[in-house]
Amino acid sequence: MASLSSLFLASAFLLAGSAFFYRYDAGSGNKTSGTTTTHLHFYMHDDYTGPRPTAMRVVSGRAVSTGDNATALKTAPRHFGDIVVLNNALTVGPSGGSARVGTAQGWTVRVSEGGIVSDLTLHLVLEAGEHHGSSLTARGRIDMDATVRESVLIGGTGRFRYARGYMLTKNYDYSLATGGVVEIDVYVQHD
Repeated sequence: MASLSSLFLASAFLLAGSAFFYRYDAGSGNKTSGTTTTHLHFYMHDDYTGPRPTAMRVVSGRAVSTGDNATALKTAPRHFGDIVVLNNALTVGPSGGSARVGTAQGWTVRVSEGGIVSDLTLHLVLEAGEHHGSSLTARGRIDMDATVRESVLIGGTGRFRYARGYMLTKNYDYSLATGGVVEIDVYVQHD
């Protein structure tokens, strides 16, 4: 009789455990059949100068004065430790008069003592079209010497809840001293 009750108790635990793991997996958002991939393309207008700058250095870092590039680094427009905040327009085309689709808000921290490398946190807030009211958040290491820079999408809101993917950026017409236009391609998977 004891072995029959032990068998019954073990079966009950196995059944309860399998129900728990089934429910846990179903609620984890690991759905492959309902996943959509969306490609977004726009231009970010990054302006450090003019009457209404959209990017501003809020903390000035230090110029590293060692090695052969000491003079160049001291006169560079950006230094190690600089923190820049961004509130840049996102448009359909590269011209300033192109239709606006959103705003890129975030910050960069210059993390390299030699070279122009920053840590980027960027929120792409979409204000027009079918994705109006949604946003995406990107994080990444931005090496301005690279032709194309890749960042990871770490999430989103609205239509992009549970988003994952990547963002590619490249200079369209850009200068570190004054800013300019950056071309952005976003490839996002979402439910």
